[in-house]
Amino acid sequence: MALELKSVTKRVGANLHVKETSLILHPGHFNVLLGATGSGKTSLIKLMAGLDPLASGEIWMDGQNVSKLNTQKRNISLVHQFFINYPHMTVYENIASPLKVAGMAKSEIQGRVEEAADILQLRPMLQRMPHELSGGQQQRTALARAIAKESKAVFLDEPLANLDYKLREELRDQLPELFAGRGAVVVYATSEPEEALLLGGQTALMEDGHVTQFGVTADIYRNPANVSAAAVFSDPPINTAAIVKQGSTATLNAGVSWELTGEAAGLSDGDYTIAIRPHHIVPIANDKAKVRMSGRVQVTELSGSESSAHFEMGTGSWVSLAPGVHPYQVGEMHEFFMDPTAAYVFAPDGSRVA
Repeated sequence: MALELKSVTKRVGANLHVKETSLILHPGHFNVLLGATGSGKTSLIKLMAGLDPLASGEIWMDGQNVSKLNTQKRNISLVHQFFINYPHMTVYENIASPLKVAGMAKSEIQGRVEEAADILQLRPMLQRMPHELSGGQQQRTALARAIAKESKAVFLDEPLANLDYKLREELRDQLPELFAGRGAVVVYATSEPEEALLLGGQTALMEDGHVTQFGVTADIYRNPANVSAAAVFSDPPINTAAIVKQGSTATLNAGVSWELTGEAAGLSDGDYTIAIRPHHIVPIANDKAKVRMSGRVQVTELSGSESSAHFEMGTGSWVSLAPGVHPYQVGEMHEFFMDPTAAYVFAPDGSRVA
């Protein structure tokens, strides 16, 4: 079983909302569509679900071309961020509704509904009406309907976005287990990088209607293909700065320099951009963080067991994140130390070169 997109596009008037996209999505893990609002996540899900027509390309599911099939004939489930339950039906009837449409026997329907209800802790609420449920319970009902149906593909379009923090955390932790071993291709759209990392699996980074990088989520974190991909999985924001390479030396515009190693040392001389995550810039030197930087502290934050400092060096702003509590003083100069081996190097066009 696989869901394959072959050069699909979506057009609205003269505008391409989904630019040419090819992906192969497999069951057994989450397939995350990650991007900001307007990046094309929902548009792509609507194409896969058959809710919107293709402008070009094909969609194949389980070896069958489903491009021209309507939603009802694709055997899919769809859960939106705005949970949808039938207001005149009980929780039991809501969960059972797609099974009844499929003509399933009553005994099998009951078994599937009760199994899904047990997984999502809805058994005591099966005879309640939707208006008697909390927001979290209503969303769990929508998820239970998707689980009970045993679809070939399940599309979750920011399903936790409108829930409060506690419920969001609880359901986010449960989701991988809910769909484990069910044989369905699970596609999950989110604008939150943290969700992609927690859910694991594979991630397609989306920007301006096209996929900029696709692969194992942890691999994208470790090996971003471009500057925008590097910036996605970084909180606080990743540090970026222009450097000049001359021989084996890299120099920041603030006058800080270091010797390049590995792939970076073999690059042609010229202008590049580096990106380095805040936890590779620390207030105390160590075996790796040896490049001395000096900047004026602008903002400091203490979060749990970590301290962050936003500081200004030359014409650029930087962020340091380090374990422990550090005595930063806003407005004062402070020394920091960077690990240059942790820096990504990008060409002028934004593509990663080292």
